[in-house]
Amino acid sequence: MPLNVLLIRHGQSEWNATGRWQGQADPPLTDEGRNDARRAAEALGAFDAVVASTLQRAIETAEALADGIGVGPVLTDPRWMERTAGPWEGLTRPEIEAGWPGHLAEGGRPAGWEADEVLVTRALAALAGLWVQTSDGQVAVVTHSGLIMAVERHLGEPAGRLPNLGGRWVVGHAADRWELGPRVQLIDAATSPGVIE
Repeated sequence: MPLNVLLIRHGQSEWNATGRWQGQADPPLTDEGRNDARRAAEALGAFDAVVASTLQRAIETAEALADGIGVGPVLTDPRWMERTAGPWEGLTRPEIEAGWPGHLAEGGRPAGWEADEVLVTRALAALAGLWVQTSDGQVAVVTHSGLIMAVERHLGEPAGRLPNLGGRWVVGHAADRWELGPRVQLIDAATSPGVIE
């Protein structure tokens, strides 16, 4: 039996709401983010476990989901954290453009930015850890858009921006053999649009 893992982006954080890049900074959810997480639990279905990044926006989301589906406690793992964005953490796009003209348009990143290779290695180690703990069933992992998109690129299917409480199924056939399943949206994206991670 395969291990089915749903990687879920956390609910709206205070910095999502103001358009600030978060990286590994740790702002909490907004009230809207908390409410959306509770609503998302209704769409989640049955899971054997809920795991979260150690950042509070992920933990708060995971706790709301776990409460809604009657699973717990939420397990945390720092390997599910968002990439560090270096000096861009806490800045808006206009502030980044002012300090690093043209960088965003050209796809450039600042010193201190966690590269995809490093992020993917960390994410694959976290997936392998889940496989070792339980090699079948369904696990929900509340994580971050940068990590989810890096896994998608690594597994061959880049899919663009991911809104809050959007997710991607990944299916494990062995600790080191994963394939992408479909993307999902747990709440109406039109009412809670995703913004910068």
